[in-house]
Amino acid sequence: MDKKELILKLADINAIKFGEFTLKSGIQSPIYIDLRVIVSFPEVLRAVSDEMWKKVEDLDFDMVCGVPYTALPIATAISLDHDIPMVMRRKEVKKYGTKQAIEGIFEPGQTCLIVEDLVTSGSSVFETIEPLEAQDIKVRDVVVLLDREQGGRQNLAEKNYNLHSVITMQELLDTLLEANKIGEAMHDKVMEFIKQSQT
Repeated sequence: MDKKELILKLADINAIKFGEFTLKSGIQSPIYIDLRVIVSFPEVLRAVSDEMWKKVEDLDFDMVCGVPYTALPIATAISLDHDIPMVMRRKEVKKYGTKQAIEGIFEPGQTCLIVEDLVTSGSSVFETIEPLEAQDIKVRDVVVLLDREQGGRQNLAEKNYNLHSVITMQELLDTLLEANKIGEAMHDKVMEFIKQSQT
């Protein structure tokens, strides 16, 4: 499945929605990418993880960590397909048991690749990097399926993290327009929104 086929497949399974949506950053968006649905479509989940892997296979890292929760299945698929250890960040640290923020086996000084479904401002990525670095795990690279092109790449770069994305919002919209999945008015509306709402 090439990049264009993947975009059209995501549209077919209703992972790409148009309307009015409030994003995590608080901004109102005319487009919402809901990649949680890919867990119900193994072929799409595998295609997503394969395309993301191609972006990072030549990089140097010891393990992967998916940003909870949407990216966990993607990180798991990458871990299984390429025999790479995985750690998990707890969204809520339990007050009993080991009380760990990071679950899994790791050693200080190891390098971790962050796996995320998409990036807007980068805030979710930073929330995962922080507890990893608190355990002396190095983070240099972040891989995402979609860069919404709203400032996340620059926000990560300012802190010396490299963002590797499979698709940009521009590519996604151009592909949907070309395939007559959206009209020019919606294409232009979303592109204008992206330009106006840098985070």
